[in-house]
Amino acid sequence: MENRLVRTYRNWRKYRETYNELMRLTSRELDDLGINRVDIPAIARQSVSL
Repeated sequence: MENRLVRTYRNWRKYRETYNELMRLTSRELDDLGINRVDIPAIARQSVSL
């Protein structure tokens, strides 16, 4: 059974990885994906709650 602290840390890491990867994309690449830069935090949060 997973400890709550470990689960919280793993979720935070997944959020940061998703956030950082999306932030590295150019505006053109984001536009091709249909993503606005201001939406990146919400998308990263969704990646954790899936």
